[in-house]
Amino acid sequence: MSMRPDPTFHPSPKLAMEAPPENFAYTLLLSPDASKSDALTIIDVDPGSPTYREVVHIVAMPNTGDEFHHFGWNACSSSLSPLSGHAFLERRYLIIPGLRSSRIYIVDTKPHPTQAKIHKIIEPEEVFRKTGYSQPHTVHCGPEGIYVSTLGGGGKDGTVGPPGIFIMDCESFEILGR
Repeated sequence: MSMRPDPTFHPSPKLAMEAPPENFAYTLLLSPDASKSDALTIIDVDPGSPTYREVVHIVAMPNTGDEFHHFGWNACSSSLSPLSGHAFLERRYLIIPGLRSSRIYIVDTKPHPTQAKIHKIIEPEEVFRKTGYSQPHTVHCGPEGIYVSTLGGGGKDGTVGPPGIFIMDCESFEILGR
């Protein structure tokens, strides 16, 4: 563990705007009819790079029918509060929810974005069992962990009970509950 905060964290929006630009962009490839798996693509956005504007890596997922949605990092500037106990996290893992499948992928972007790979897959049964929710939609990091909003309640079709928000641990990626 480093004793310095991740250099991609910024204590204010103004300082974030003054920081160097990102070198890589993370985008999703979706299979609208679920005939193929969704994928994460990494695009070189460094104007000085010989591969500028090119897809430099693809992480194809092993399942079909996920329908990826709003993904996010395991850590960000909002989790820098020293009171949270997570002041020295590294922005390293992408949390990618599958809206249709209720599956969540954790993708590790280290040691380099062009070598990103699946770190962990959280199967829908675990999401249902620990939260009573389905259809994870949007990922946000915060001082207590990773917040995931959902569009579905429980049951096979997501209509048993209301949707809600659950929290995941930002280091182990364990689902902590509602």
